Amino acid sequence: MKTYQITEWCSHFVREHVSPGDLCIDATMGNGHDTLLLSRLAGPSGQVLSFDIQQAALNATRKLLLSQNAPDNTRLILDSHSRMDAYAACGTVSCIMFNFGYLPSGDHSLATRSETSIPAVLTGLKLLKPDGLMSLCIYSGGDTGFREKEDLLKLLKGLDCRKYLVIVSSYFNRPNHPPLPVLIRKLGSG
Repeated sequence: MKTYQITEWCSHFVREHVSPGDLCIDATMGNGHDTLLLSRLAGPSGQVLSFDIQQAALNATRKLLLSQNAPDNTRLILDSHSRMDAYAACGTVSCIMFNFGYLPSGDHSLATRSETSIPAVLTGLKLLKPDGLMSLCIYSGGDTGFREKEDLLKLLKGLDCRKYLVIVSSYFNRPNHPPLPVLIRKLGSG
């Protein structure tokens, strides 16, 4: 790994998991970096569904994908990540990526909230196929507070260990409420 940023940490595991032809979801599009990664990994025979509620995120992502000659396999969707199941069937998705918080360089008052994040994670778990992977980058403090982080961790702690493997990492020696990288693997029997 070149860096130790949370997004790079999660991307490392996503790169190991996604194969050409896979269906993937970027549940929190932001500036499009995860969408680009998933697009390249899924390749021309795969598909990426990318969600955000801000038109600015779609515009930034479209611009990034074009500038990087990404495969034409991405659908940018102006909708809440809690409605992913309107666009993909249960048990069909190989990988789902989340970045909780707000759009970098965007309106900080438009941040993810427990009210939609919890249903989105639960919906995503249903969409994952057996052995599917979900990554969560959980940012807290400052503008976004701590409630969403606490609610997500409570949800993850309660997931059935016979159906899901949940790994929560920590930047233990970093100050100022560092983000939490989380990986969830849907077990083959889940």
